[in-house]
Amino acid sequence: MIVELGHFALVLAFAVAVYQTIIPLYGAARGSQRLMNVAGSAALTQFVLVAMAFAALIWAYVNSDFSVENVWANSHTAKPLLYKVTGVWSNHEGSMLLWVSILAFFGAAIALFSGNLPQSLKARVLGVQGSISVAFLLYIVTVSNPFARIPLDQVPMQGRGFNPILQDPALAFHPPLLYSGYVGFSVAFSFAIAALMEGKVDAAWARWVRPWTLAAWTFLTLGIALGSWWAYYELGWGGWWFWDPVENASLMPWLAGTALLHSAIVVEKRNTLKIWTILLAIIAFSLSLIGTFLVRSGVLSSVHAFAVDPERGVFILMILLFFIGGSFILYAARASSLKTGGLFAPISREGALVVNNLLMSASAAAVFIGTLFPLAYEAMTNGGKITVGAPYFNFTFGLLMIPLLLLIPVGPMLSWKRADLFAALRKLIPAAAIALIVALAVIAVTSGRVFMAALGLALGVWIVAGALVELAGRIKLFRAPASVSLRRLWNIPGQALGMALAHMGMGLVVLGIIASSTWKEEVITSINIGDSIKAGGYEVRFMSEREEKGPDYIAQQAHFDILKNGRKIREVFSEKRAFIPRGMPTTEVGLVHFLSGDLYVAIGDHDKKGLVVRVYFQPFIYLMWIGALFMAFGGVVSLLDRRFRVGVAKKAAARLAAEGAKS
Repeated sequence: MIVELGHFALVLAFAVAVYQTIIPLYGAARGSQRLMNVAGSAALTQFVLVAMAFAALIWAYVNSDFSVENVWANSHTAKPLLYKVTGVWSNHEGSMLLWVSILAFFGAAIALFSGNLPQSLKARVLGVQGSISVAFLLYIVTVSNPFARIPLDQVPMQGRGFNPILQDPALAFHPPLLYSGYVGFSVAFSFAIAALMEGKVDAAWARWVRPWTLAAWTFLTLGIALGSWWAYYELGWGGWWFWDPVENASLMPWLAGTALLHSAIVVEKRNTLKIWTILLAIIAFSLSLIGTFLVRSGVLSSVHAFAVDPERGVFILMILLFFIGGSFILYAARASSLKTGGLFAPISREGALVVNNLLMSASAAAVFIGTLFPLAYEAMTNGGKITVGAPYFNFTFGLLMIPLLLLIPVGPMLSWKRADLFAALRKLIPAAAIALIVALAVIAVTSGRVFMAALGLALGVWIVAGALVELAGRIKLFRAPASVSLRRLWNIPGQALGMALAHMGMGLVVLGIIASSTWKEEVITSINIGDSIKAGGYEVRFMSEREEKGPDYIAQQAHFDILKNGRKIREVFSEKRAFIPRGMPTTEVGLVHFLSGDLYVAIGDHDKKGLVVRVYFQPFIYLMWIGALFMAFGGVVSLLDRRFRVGVAKKAAARLAAEGAKS
């Protein structure tokens, strides 16, 4: 009965979404306050209904209701509770229900927290959000029903379970975070389409858009970082990014979203770059839709593409074409009606942000071309195969990123409208000096053998030190008493502090990438009990091997001691697991974290010489994920800026009062 109620709630949500789309947009076009007012209540109702449907599917999984085909195909009674719940989104149907649940949540959040929006803009934004819900709810209800029942006389006693490599804590949270990023950009998209409908973009519009974009960007940053961490420790190959098409599908909207964040700042502060910002909002969500299509269309083969179906992919392709094509047509028709803002000199903060946007957009385009070119080639050659691999991405993406990374510390030092470049660079002399010392030290220690790596490390240090110098300048460090500097630090606007933290995080990511890529050690060999492998100045000794039983798997577990200078300092376990009922093997890596880096042990099968073992030493690789956390934390700090909570309301109230006085 609960399953049927969930299905019924989903159908009702579709009907409410249709209502949310048509009535508010019609009311905004006619200027009817009464019709526009229904947008908020419709969005809230839709969220409640979709949440009921999602809860019903979770209930079916938790209670192992194998009469539901989706539960039977993706769960098992032996699964731990956590993985019964995460099994909900480990498949095509459930993942799409999660997608629309997050979409409905964002719609409800707009209704609740945008009371200060002009009524016509709010109605149009929620109307566009409703249209997105209509498309995906129609898709779920008609061709991707997660509540489909198995005939009563064929209900099995046991389920099939889901892909074992997805049975992992990181994968429990990775999809919700990633989808929150993807779907979060729908809000910026809706604001952009609403602005095109109204023919108006101003500083207040940018300030309304930025918190939603920032939230989506933060979620997507965490989702990408968590997916990278999972690939690093779960797949057993010692890497963290493979330029896999599905990995790229998440990177592209992140790049476009980063450009959008910076562009919106220019609109807010200087009331310019309006048309470009609208375009970026459309592109960011369009790339999110393309990512959804790639993962679920069946056109890709990837360890990440856990839910694929070529037939239903056509439906998603139609949704994609409607929203992307329709938005670009509207943009072409209405963008010219938007008033351009003030002028600025090339050497200014606006100019630096424009360069940032161009490089970010070009990087997203390079990844887009490399990801989709094999698909286009296969279609044009009737089945021909071509591979675009890491060399292409490393060269093109790296070539575009280097000038962008060099620019990161410079931008915040420039003033608006017109700036003195040399004055800005003088402020960064301490950062440049630290970076130069690091480069020279690395070159000296390695006798110049890793000259490019030394430059890469210097670049990472340049970014981190530049952010610290910028913060030090704000609090007048060393130029004012310590108590004054601390008070200034406490009172720094959230946006400024968040920006500095995010930039520092990017520098840490660069340091982690360069260090681990340059000095990574890898040993793959066959050993027996008592044998040792040396890597990174540590000795890994094979101590024992035994069979372990988990709740839904049987594991071959190997025990290793970690020695330094002949003395045991740690121990680690690595496993090969065979899951019930599929029997599919997975690798559980033994991972030991040291200040100097990670020692990584993964076991394989037995051969004639013994147990195949892979040992990697990854120096300072943890800086990548620490950097990602800094970036996400910077996003959260920026969201807490009081101007997002207070300034908008005051400005909107003043504006409405002025409009009322005129009328």
